[in-house]
Amino acid sequence: MITSFRRRKRSVVASSKPKKCSNQTWFFRSRSCRLIAMLAIIATITSLTSRVVVRAQSAQENPLTLADPSGKISSFSTQGFIDTSGAFFQNLGTNGRTCNSCHVAAEGWTIIPPSLKARFDLTNGLDPVFNSFDGTNCPDADVSTLERRKTASSLLLAKGLIRIGLQVPGNAQFSVAVSSDPTGCALRNGVVSVYRRPLPSTNVSFLSTVMWDGRENAPGRSIHDNLISQANDATLGHAQASASPTAAQLEQIVAFQMALYTAQSKDNNAGSLTAIAAQGGPESLSAQNFFLGINDSLGMNPTGASFDPSAFTIYKPWLNLSNGADKYAAARQSIARGAELFNTKPIPITDTAGVNDVLGQEVVMGTCTTCHDSPNVGDHSLSAPLNIGITAAPPVAPLDVQGLPVFKVTCLATGKAVETTDPGRALISGKCSDIGRTKGPILRGLAARAPYFHNGSAASLVDLVEFYDNRFHIGLTSQEKADLVAALSAF
Repeated sequence: MITSFRRRKRSVVASSKPKKCSNQTWFFRSRSCRLIAMLAIIATITSLTSRVVVRAQSAQENPLTLADPSGKISSFSTQGFIDTSGAFFQNLGTNGRTCNSCHVAAEGWTIIPPSLKARFDLTNGLDPVFNSFDGTNCPDADVSTLERRKTASSLLLAKGLIRIGLQVPGNAQFSVAVSSDPTGCALRNGVVSVYRRPLPSTNVSFLSTVMWDGRENAPGRSIHDNLISQANDATLGHAQASASPTAAQLEQIVAFQMALYTAQSKDNNAGSLTAIAAQGGPESLSAQNFFLGINDSLGMNPTGASFDPSAFTIYKPWLNLSNGADKYAAARQSIARGAELFNTKPIPITDTAGVNDVLGQEVVMGTCTTCHDSPNVGDHSLSAPLNIGITAAPPVAPLDVQGLPVFKVTCLATGKAVETTDPGRALISGKCSDIGRTKGPILRGLAARAPYFHNGSAASLVDLVEFYDNRFHIGLTSQEKADLVAALSAF
């Protein structure tokens, strides 16, 4: 499809472009050339967008099922169908962006490098997602030529990272300095630039924390109202709107998100993820019981119920499948074993801010579900930002943080300094205890949205599992690693 649109774009430009606009820099040579280019690009994008929207609306697909690297991902709306005409898909700002610019159905409702590269090629780097406000490594990056635009948006293209500028809090218990800065704008006038993956805009009814650093959470405010605040701030910020959306538009954006559930529905090796009583896919997820504190591993469940580490049960029916029953049996058994490992494999949790310090224990014996405790969802059911070492510079276990700046954060009271690629929650709270802490995301729909972690430092689920095995000295066998990857791919 992309190839055909490229041909269409070339033919439009060729038919109307004057000869003086023939080389790679023609776009910037004259006002008429710029106008011709923009018309061609807008026509191409409009054609592509309109085809997708018409297909979704005319068929009213619910669930909407799309291919991803591991099979198929599906999104289901409790509103009855996935309405692509609402405010979520509308241009409410000044730079051409919509919510859909960074939250795409086939990509787990975030954005991923392969499609970003395709968008860059299709538009010569002029798609609104690459806007210099936050789609380039620095806001004043040179974007005068195609190659310079590619360099300017290198972190977005390589890892799907959007730049977030955060002011060091006035009450900060720490100072921030720059140790290394490949971007050239890590710290300017007290504003720290950090680079983060856009979180999925689906499954949000299960959230306990809005944004990686919880900056949209407010004491006593509901998730619905936190999301209203986030939608408003995103429109004013990322879309550079001149005024806030109307109350009706904000409600429409949040209602769309809160009704939307997304999960892997088909696996290339295991087939349908709802076969033989399994409960993969988004429809069973939409019926999953949830409340803030459900199954909390730190004893804060408001019902008083004890933590149950067996948080992922959707593939239990596959644990006892007969060997060789059909061509999918071995793959389904692997998924089921991986889910059981996620629930039960002992992990010695050490040096993890948010766990060891909270419990006052040097070693806490847990499992994956100690931190991913929400049943069949995978985030923490209460706000619990953690520092497991992803932000450490260098990382405490193998991760790819190439291109990210490194900050030296020094606690004023103790003089203790740490080096980090992202101060995390500390840039919101001002507390030394929050340095490097971020939330754990919802795990459903993982297969569609590589790379992983807030900074895109794990390129694949294999890399993600290797990180945890090295970081916590779990001692996973090759088979256990393969089973965990199979299960995570099927979430």
